[in-house]
Amino acid sequence: MTQPPQPPQQPPNTPPPAGPPSGGFGAPQDPPAGGYGTPPPAAGGYPTPPAPQPNGYGYPQAPQQGYGYPQGPAGQPGMPQQGYGYPTQPMQPQYGAPQPAGDGGKKFSTQMQIIVAAAVAVVLIIGGGIIYASTGDDKGGTNEASSSGATGGEAKGGEGDGLAGGDEKAPANTKSEVAFQLPEPVVTDITTVMGSWVTDKAYVKSGVAEITAYDRDKGTKLWSVPLPGEVCSASRHMSKDFKTAIVFEETKATKANKYPSCNQVGVIDMTAGKLLWSKGVTSATGGDRPIRFDEVTLSGTTVAAGGTSGGAAFKLDDGAELWKPKVGADGCYDRGYAGGEALAVVRKCGTSDSPQLTVQALNPTTGAPLSSYQMPAGVDYASIVSTKPLVVAADVGDTAGDGSGISDFFSIDAATGKLIVRIPADAEQYAARCGSTEVERCQNLAVGNNRLYVPTENHDGTSEYGETNEVVAFDLTTGKLLGGRADAGDRYSLTPLRMDGTNVIAYKEPPYDKGGQIVSIDGETFKQTLLMENPSDEAVREAERRFSTDHSEILYKDGRFFKSKRLVSKRSTTDADEKLYLVVAYRTD
Repeated sequence: MTQPPQPPQQPPNTPPPAGPPSGGFGAPQDPPAGGYGTPPPAAGGYPTPPAPQPNGYGYPQAPQQGYGYPQGPAGQPGMPQQGYGYPTQPMQPQYGAPQPAGDGGKKFSTQMQIIVAAAVAVVLIIGGGIIYASTGDDKGGTNEASSSGATGGEAKGGEGDGLAGGDEKAPANTKSEVAFQLPEPVVTDITTVMGSWVTDKAYVKSGVAEITAYDRDKGTKLWSVPLPGEVCSASRHMSKDFKTAIVFEETKATKANKYPSCNQVGVIDMTAGKLLWSKGVTSATGGDRPIRFDEVTLSGTTVAAGGTSGGAAFKLDDGAELWKPKVGADGCYDRGYAGGEALAVVRKCGTSDSPQLTVQALNPTTGAPLSSYQMPAGVDYASIVSTKPLVVAADVGDTAGDGSGISDFFSIDAATGKLIVRIPADAEQYAARCGSTEVERCQNLAVGNNRLYVPTENHDGTSEYGETNEVVAFDLTTGKLLGGRADAGDRYSLTPLRMDGTNVIAYKEPPYDKGGQIVSIDGETFKQTLLMENPSDEAVREAERRFSTDHSEILYKDGRFFKSKRLVSKRSTTDADEKLYLVVAYRTD
């Protein structure tokens, strides 16, 4: 057993009662699970924000009871933004952006409150109480804020076309069909099955002490690689020739050794269907016991694994050791790495009561720091959202309060280590999530076009019952909340999955009587293109809804959509006869 228990999957929803249901997405249901291993929100489904007010999202608000981000002193309109090097003082992206606790600042004067109230009064109020300073149409069209925001040098299309776009195109028929459903394996304890990838031919998934590839259209088994123990962690990244990295236990659990160590790093060649190499390494401080790894990532041809007992980096192709991080006399160590287009690390120093975290951009070949940014006090854990551009999320002072692991985002210049902007992200307003102790496990967000795309929390829609949300974007240079947004639509909930060129691929979690959807969102205009709509047949939609968005691996590529579990557990007597799935997969023609 290598991971904390996963909250139980939601049971199938029943048809709606005569009156409006109390849960989200238009049907009664168990509340969605909370953060990774954290207590879930109170019963009743997603937390519903207060009724819309003139001072909605992103503006000064009266303190709200319950969990969430405590409102600090409001910012002042027209205040010049601070430049680089202000790690503890957030930039002011808009009037009255919430500030993290402990950042100081002066209270509003009566005159200033009048000024802000007047400014807020003329702002367009839309989207269930969320305010967007938009001068465009309310369907997510272009506006002054978004069209003037930085686009990272991406080329634009024709007039009104927004940014250049991506590879995923809408098929002639967007109605999907079930490609395959893989049964959940029977286990005697909580078992990690973390890791899933899509290659040009296969869907590859971690199983019980194995990695298995399936034909991505039919689900027939192509190959399987047995492992000596459970998979503990898996990189979300692949090389161009479809290699990826995993961490696994040295042996299977026994009565004498119930918790084998996750000390083996290996690389899977997903084209050849074999384990290229695997090895353990000893700590840089000496001793002969292999290091236990918590996470592994991939950047270029470098595999980097880290954890509380040490770290190491290897060559992708042959496993040759490249470097080990230095362990300082003061107890400093590399907490974990994030890969992709670049390599970065969260390095932890100090004591458990008073930790000091530093985020460093690294040379992947040597491990040498290219730049360093010291996180502000009050940050126990930090997660790297993106390595290029370098974006970090943290819960400063444990103020988020909802298990999301995020109170603020930090946009950092990877070349100099200077802070570009700190973006407050009120946990009562935004629904991105990061693993509290994992460095590279953020979800429900995407970074591209020099923007951070995040979903809002669910709120009441315009239908009689059910909830909805939006995807909005922050400029990573100014920290400003841009004016456009993508609306999920009544009774749907929109979650960013990844970037596709300059577009955002997003999943629309459906209401109880519909199948889910995949859409491509133009990164500038926020115009949505439907790529896939899943069947609404009862059995099919219930299988889809069994996979909690927060606790599942969700992949979409080339007209194929996969939802899979990260953990499986021993079945209870009540669900012994139910059809439970490890993976559900859909495809369009």
